[in-house]
Amino acid sequence: MRVVAAIDQGTTSTRCILFDQKTRVVASAHKEHRQICPKPGWVEHDALEILDATEQVVAQAMDRARIEVSQVAAIGIANQRETTVVWDRHSTRPIAPAIVWQDTRTRGLCAELARHGGRDRFRDRVGLPISPYFSATKLKWLLDSQPDARERAARGDLLFGTIDSWLTWKLTGEHVTDVTNAGRTFLMNLGTMDWDDRMLQTFQIPRGMLPRIVSSSGTIGRARCWLPGVPVAGLLGDQQAALFGQRCFSPGMVKNTYGTGCFLLMNTGKEPVESTRGLVTTPAYRLEGGPTYFALEGSIAIAGAAVQWLRDALGLIRNSREVEELARSVSDNGDVYFVPAFSGLFAPHWRDDARGVVVGLTRFSHRGHIARAVLEATAYQVRDVLEAMQSDLERSIDSLYVDGGMTENDLLMQFQADILGVPVRRPRVAEATAVGAAMAAGLAVGFWSELEELSENVAVEREFSAQMQDDERGRLYGRWQQALTRSLGWVESS
Repeated sequence: MRVVAAIDQGTTSTRCILFDQKTRVVASAHKEHRQICPKPGWVEHDALEILDATEQVVAQAMDRARIEVSQVAAIGIANQRETTVVWDRHSTRPIAPAIVWQDTRTRGLCAELARHGGRDRFRDRVGLPISPYFSATKLKWLLDSQPDARERAARGDLLFGTIDSWLTWKLTGEHVTDVTNAGRTFLMNLGTMDWDDRMLQTFQIPRGMLPRIVSSSGTIGRARCWLPGVPVAGLLGDQQAALFGQRCFSPGMVKNTYGTGCFLLMNTGKEPVESTRGLVTTPAYRLEGGPTYFALEGSIAIAGAAVQWLRDALGLIRNSREVEELARSVSDNGDVYFVPAFSGLFAPHWRDDARGVVVGLTRFSHRGHIARAVLEATAYQVRDVLEAMQSDLERSIDSLYVDGGMTENDLLMQFQADILGVPVRRPRVAEATAVGAAMAAGLAVGFWSELEELSENVAVEREFSAQMQDDERGRLYGRWQQALTRSLGWVESS
């Protein structure tokens, strides 16, 4: 039996999943890593801990599959995007903890940039609004805050990368990133698909520390560790990997991934579409020798992370699976609404002055209402993004493809269909991110011959149809919008 190995390096854990030619899971393993929060608004990872976790899950998946390295056709990598690592090219050690995409320490820098031309002053170049979310301000902060970092970077001693670059460097010795990850740095020009000199000058980033930009599917090099000799042939940011894994190859197809955050992407074809409603324009994927496909994306900072908050901070549940049972203990939310703006609001609002709120509490309210409000908050945020997307494109969608760990929650999936008013389709393999990484790698080495072959392998495990009346849908969504306004302006503008 031959397989493709997918390394899915996410915000809270790392997975390795082995797929056969029908994109069925042969074996898998995963390991969580620490979330380091040294100050309010700061979120960090230990990049060396992530390397160790990756090595462990690859070994465990191979052991569980009982196969030899020679049976692995290729390696594909999907990664948490925007998370920023700077390391010494000689010692190969990071100069500081990785700054995670959720981190908001660069709010002040972003506010200063926005004072001269507004939040969208660079959107025509990079497709993105000014936000702490993206990598460029994180990279500038690291260069400015670490001793001698700017001098070392100017000498060519320091390298920058998102997690895909970090893992690929370890695996192959090649310093690369793909178009989907490069498009999230705030440094790549969407017209040229190369690093933009004006953006590098704005952030004072030496070009020599940046990785080479490659296609999402194409052989980069052979692994020197973990799976020695196996081609590394697929790189995709996690959300683009999920779009690819859901077989959203045609313009207008939409997927949503429910993980730590929540990410809604629509394939818009070979031309980038500029949003006027707070969405971002982002590369969707590029196959070797082919054109770049683009997407509109709405990113939501807190989805599954809110369930972790119920578990870890409040102790209302012992594990994430218990949230559905607790939420089902009540018939509705009891007019309780939760806005999870722990690190501000992302798309379509882009308000880094917002903070989390729970509204509508009475003596009648109890833990079941809070659990239900937490789940419903994810569905409401998805509708916020979808409303903006449909407005930008002046078209409606007829269904939503979903993936990620939270899709196992039937209560959430039914409420999502109800509040959107369209069917929600859950695939047989919920980890579409890993599927997409495997598909990109397998296509590059001939494990699969073409996209059409992959489309034949897709299977919908369950479809959730909307059951809510229009007037009730409108009432609930209106109350959510009221709650959302209560979260705004909590943090003074920098």
